[in-house]
Amino acid sequence: MLTNLSITNYALIEKLEMNPCPGLNMITGETGAGKSIMLGAVGLLLGNRADTKALFDESKKCIIEGVVAIQSYGLKSFFDREELDYETTCIIRREIAPSGKSRAFINDTPVKLDVLKELGKTLMDIHSQHENLLLGASVYQLSLVDAFATTKGEKALYSEQYGHFQTLKKKVRALEQEMLGLQQEADYNQFQLEELSALNLEKGEQVRLESEEELLNHAEEIKSQAMEALGYLDHDEMGALQMLGSAKPHFHFLSRFGKEFEDLNQRFTSLLIELKDIAESLSTEEQRMEVDTERSEWIRERLSKIYQLQKKHGLQTDAELVDLAATLADKVFRADHLEEALDREKAALEEARNALMDAGQRLSEKRLGVFSSFSEELQALLAQLGMENARIEIQRKEIPANESGIDEIEVLFSANKGISPQPIGQVASGGEFSRLMFAIKYVMADKMALPTLIFDEIDSGISGEVALQMVRMMQKIAEKHQVICISHLPQVAAKGEKHYFVYKDNSAKKTVSKIKLLNEEERLLEIATMISGSNPSITAYENARELLGK
Repeated sequence: MLTNLSITNYALIEKLEMNPCPGLNMITGETGAGKSIMLGAVGLLLGNRADTKALFDESKKCIIEGVVAIQSYGLKSFFDREELDYETTCIIRREIAPSGKSRAFINDTPVKLDVLKELGKTLMDIHSQHENLLLGASVYQLSLVDAFATTKGEKALYSEQYGHFQTLKKKVRALEQEMLGLQQEADYNQFQLEELSALNLEKGEQVRLESEEELLNHAEEIKSQAMEALGYLDHDEMGALQMLGSAKPHFHFLSRFGKEFEDLNQRFTSLLIELKDIAESLSTEEQRMEVDTERSEWIRERLSKIYQLQKKHGLQTDAELVDLAATLADKVFRADHLEEALDREKAALEEARNALMDAGQRLSEKRLGVFSSFSEELQALLAQLGMENARIEIQRKEIPANESGIDEIEVLFSANKGISPQPIGQVASGGEFSRLMFAIKYVMADKMALPTLIFDEIDSGISGEVALQMVRMMQKIAEKHQVICISHLPQVAAKGEKHYFVYKDNSAKKTVSKIKLLNEEERLLEIATMISGSNPSITAYENARELLGK
C-alpha cells in the first residue's frame, strides 16, 4: 500500500505530495492539468526509463519518492536475494540529475533499474494499454487461472519436481558427453597407461638414478684418486700416518711437563685416530667402488625412457609422470564403469519424469476444474459493466512439461452476440479490453494480495448505471486493496474515500501543476462542476450532494 508519494522538479510539477488512504482514492482535474504527468512520475518510480527533458528546472535534480507498506506481499526473500535491508515500510526513490544520470534506491541502497522494476510490479499496478496487451499473452492468462484456482500448493510441488527432473536431466547429459569423450579416447588412454605402467616408476627415483649415474660415469677416476690419497696417508715408509706415528713418543714425553703439553698430546692423539679412521673409510669406499658397465648402461636406458615420457607429455619430474599414470588409470576405470553409472542415472531420470508428469497432471486438473466458473464469473461481471452479450471461453492444449506445467491455455473472447469467441488480441477493442481487465482484477482481488491498483480513466466511454456499477466494484476491491482512480465522471469520483484535485497554477512566470486534498465543501463544488461545468447550478449542487450521499 502506498502511504506517501512525493514528486519534485518533474515536468510541470515543482513540488507535489500526497498521502493516499488504504481504500479508494479519487483524482480529478481539468484536461492537461497534470494527471498523466503524475502517472509518468509513478512510472519512473516503477523502473521506466528517464528523460532529462522532463525536468521542471533543468539546473536541479528531479526526485520521486514513494513510501510503501509491504508486509502483506511476502517480499523478504526478494530483499535477501538482492542483499537489501528489509522493513515492513519500504522507501523507493528515483533521482534524475541535470546531466541525465539516473539513480534508483530501495531503502537508501542504490540498485539497478531491473531490480527496481521487479519490485515495482509487485507494489503498484497501473492499468494501462500496455497491460491490456499483456492480457493477450498465454503466460499471463495462465497466471490468472492459477490465481483463480488457488493452485499454490500444486504449483509448489510441480516446481520442486521440475527442478529435480532438470537437475537429473543435466546430470545424464553430462555423463553421456563424458562417456562419449572417454570412449573416443579409451584406446589412446589405455596405450598411454600401459606405457607408463610398464616403466613402474616411483616418485624420487629419477633423482636417485641421476646421482648413481654420476658416480658410475666417474668410477675409474674416483678409484684412482682414492688410491693416490691412500698412498699419501698410509705408505709404508713415507705415508702421513707413519710419519705422524714417529712424532707420537715425543708428544707423550712432553705431556709430563705441564697442562699445556698434556692438552697438545691429547689433541695430537685425537688427530691421529681421526686420520686413521679417514684412511680406513677411504679404503673401504675405494674397494666398494666398481666399474659396472652393465649397471651404468641400464641406468642410462631407464633415464632415457623417463626423459622421453616427460618430453612426450610436457612434464618436468617423475612425480608428474606418476600422477599422470594415476589420472589415466582413473579415466580407463571410468570408461569401463561409466555405463553402469549412466544406466542408474537414466533410471532415476525416468522415475523423476513420471513424478513430474503426475504433479503436472494434478496441477492441470485443478486448472481445468475452474475454467467454467472463471468464465461464468467474468461474463456476469462484464454484463454488469454494460457488455451483456460478452462470452468467454478457455481452451487448453497439453504441451511438453515446462516451468509452468503441461498446459498452454488461451482465453477466447467475444463482446457481441452471434460472434464466436476469438483470441483476445484479435477481437477486443481498447474499451472492451479495459473493462475485461477490470473485471479480472475484481475477481483476483478476493484470491491474492494485489499491489496498489491505479486506474487511469478506466471509466472512459461509459456512463450512467454502468459507471455506478464499476465504481461499486472498485469500492469492493478497495475493501482489501488500495485503489487510486483517475476519473472524469462525477458519479465515480463521488465514491472515493479521499478526493484529490489536480490543477494548474499560473500565478508565477511558469505554469505549475499542483494537487490538493479536497475538504467536504471543495469536494461538493468539484463534483457539481464535473456535472455541469464552471459556475454549477443549484440542480448540479443537489445532484452532487446526492452522489456524495449527503
